[in-house]
Amino acid sequence: MKWVTRRNAGVDRLACAWLIRRFIDPECEILFVPGEYVARVAEKEEAVPFDVPDVEFTHHDGKCTFETMVSHYKIQDVALERLALIVHAADIAGELDSMAEGPGLLAFANGLQKTTDDDNRKTLIAYPLFDALHKHCQTVIDNEIEGT
Repeated sequence: MKWVTRRNAGVDRLACAWLIRRFIDPECEILFVPGEYVARVAEKEEAVPFDVPDVEFTHHDGKCTFETMVSHYKIQDVALERLALIVHAADIAGELDSMAEGPGLLAFANGLQKTTDDDNRKTLIAYPLFDALHKHCQTVIDNEIEGT
C-alpha cells in the first residue's frame, strides 16, 4: 500500500509515518511531495493521503493526525494512547506543556527538519526515537499500575 503526505515532515507526519509502519502497514511506501501535489499523487498512485486538509487522516476535532489514525484503526495499546498525547502536545499550538515530553519531541522534530531535506532519511532517523518513546510510555504506565 502507498501513503502520501506533504514533504518537509514535522512532528505529526514523522509520528504518523512511524505509526503506519509499526502498527498499520509495515510493508508500505510513504511518498513525500509538495503539498499542492498530494491529491494528484494520491489519485495517480492510489495512495492514502494524510496530514493534509480535507482528507480522512488529518486534524479533526482538535486532534492531530496521529490521534486520528490511532482512533480510526482502533489500535488497542495503552502506551500508544499515551504517545498520542505526547504527539498532540508537540503538534497542536498551545498544548506544548500538556505532556512533559512534548517540548523534547518538538525540539527533536524541529532539529531533524533542519538536518536533512530527505524525508525518507528523516523517518529512518525518527523511527528509533518513536520506538523508544513508545517503550517509555509503557514504562510510565507500568509504574503507575505498580504505584511506583
